[in-house]
Amino acid sequence: MSRLVPPHGSPELKPLLLEPAARKEELKRAEGLKRIPMTSRETGDLIMMGIGAFTPLDGFMGKDDWQACCDRYTLPTRKNLFWPIPITLSTTEDVAKSLRIGEEVALFDTETSTLMGTMKVTEKYSIDKEHECKEVFRTTDPEHPGVQKVMSQGPVNLAGPVKVLSESFFPEEFRGIYQTPKQARKLFDERGWSTVAALQLRNPMHNSHAYLAWIAIEVCDGVYIHQLLGKLKPGDIPADVRVRAIDALVNKYFRKERVIQGGYPMEMRYAGPREALLHAVFRQNYGCSHLIVGRDHAGVGNYYGPFDAQTIFHEVPAGALAIQPLCMDWTFYCYECGSMASMKTCPHESKAVIDENGNYKGGARLLLSGTLLRKLMSEGKPVPAEFSKPEVIAILKDYYDHLEEKVEVKLHNAATGAQ
Repeated sequence: MSRLVPPHGSPELKPLLLEPAARKEELKRAEGLKRIPMTSRETGDLIMMGIGAFTPLDGFMGKDDWQACCDRYTLPTRKNLFWPIPITLSTTEDVAKSLRIGEEVALFDTETSTLMGTMKVTEKYSIDKEHECKEVFRTTDPEHPGVQKVMSQGPVNLAGPVKVLSESFFPEEFRGIYQTPKQARKLFDERGWSTVAALQLRNPMHNSHAYLAWIAIEVCDGVYIHQLLGKLKPGDIPADVRVRAIDALVNKYFRKERVIQGGYPMEMRYAGPREALLHAVFRQNYGCSHLIVGRDHAGVGNYYGPFDAQTIFHEVPAGALAIQPLCMDWTFYCYECGSMASMKTCPHESKAVIDENGNYKGGARLLLSGTLLRKLMSEGKPVPAEFSKPEVIAILKDYYDHLEEKVEVKLHNAATGAQ
């Protein structure tokens, strides 16, 4: 019998991906249905429902759930189940007018030209997009990538239960990394794990990431390095490059029996604290008992404080989540300690000085961040040896050397230590 935490809001996983025989029949039937185009974010959310990562959702949210999710983190249609971010599908006014309540439609991913699923339309409704952005992203700034997505979506939301027909390109393109919750739980059970710490990654692992993972292994049975495989904002390192870099680090610097790698198909929202809560929800579905929450978890720019994603867990009602946050302080390499350290352990407060050639010139704390690493690499500047392992740097250097069009990487407060 499994000793892992139960799925969120359900005694068992509820994947919505049809079995092969039923899928074949539904694909044929879907040929005669009206097609509703989906964005990459909506496609990723549909796949998450398909593989059971969004258990116990059975489709895209209606207006009551959207409103309560934004305002109170709850879903009234599911006995006020805790849920932190709306999962919605939008369309144009013309398409919405052409649909009848109760009509079934085909869900089509425009970027990959793939028929992804079907849905029975139970509701058509408009929303206050600015309200969603204020609640979920804490801003309506159009420069925020998550706000951009919401404000550019169609004016009408469609709700209803879905049947999922495809996992898109993820199983093939990321073979060996892409995993469903059922597959991850099976691996954890086979190792006899009961406590599993999830490490969320959208960047290649630098030494601070590795340090957090090593700490987690000391207090849990193992760590689940869980990479986002969906779409990122311009300037972020693509998933295939990140996978190779993380592989290189894990294979040489971790005990293999204490780490498992996985990947999931959701698109990054950059919602900071709210996204940390969503990461906790679906990591619980993957079987994780803890979520590592470090500095600026799921953040972007200067929209969130460096530890807002930790304090938001205080707002979660008791018993709403089985998974717990494993909160970590700011970590860095300390030249005086001669090792990785954190604000809780290191007494040396001076900031390390590195010259333009990457040479150490004095001071103690070298602050590490994925944003700073991308900036140094994209500008062809040397990376201090203490920042990341040489195997990782070599893979990233090759990527940037062959990158035809580079995006300027801007440093935000959480990447530099500014308040």
